[in-house]
Amino acid sequence: MIRVLTLAMLVMAGGCGRQTVEPPTHLLSLGLSQSEVKTRLLSQYVTWQGVPYRNGGQGRRGLDCSAFVQLTYQQKFGLKLPRTTEQQANLGGLITNSGLRPGDLIFFKTGWNDRHIGIYLEKYRFIHVSTTVGVTISKMTDPYWYERYWQARRVFN
Repeated sequence: MIRVLTLAMLVMAGGCGRQTVEPPTHLLSLGLSQSEVKTRLLSQYVTWQGVPYRNGGQGRRGLDCSAFVQLTYQQKFGLKLPRTTEQQANLGGLITNSGLRPGDLIFFKTGWNDRHIGIYLEKYRFIHVSTTVGVTISKMTDPYWYERYWQARRVFN
């Protein structure tokens, strides 16, 4: 309950006009092994696989990348994240590619002002909502994603 309230306070503070809010410097501890995190993520993938991309969508008829991340974190980890990729890009702490773990958020710059988010699984694979195939698993090492990689963030330990 405390972790939900902490994230809720951060979200509410982030939505107050043009005020600059510093991202939290601490990580939430869920007490889950990397194996358990990966199992939960794969379960979510199986449930949502192939659901189409729809900008602004938040359900089975279609959803966008940030809605999928928000939904996954809520359903599988009990964490309420902000709705947009821009807001999600300020959560947790920055991490390097070599330190990626299941559940980390990974971000890409897909256009001049466009951002994309996915959830890291393992071995440079991530779950996300593709505009062409919907909810899918892709490789960060594929040229398209490799060239557009921006950052990775860890929200929980």
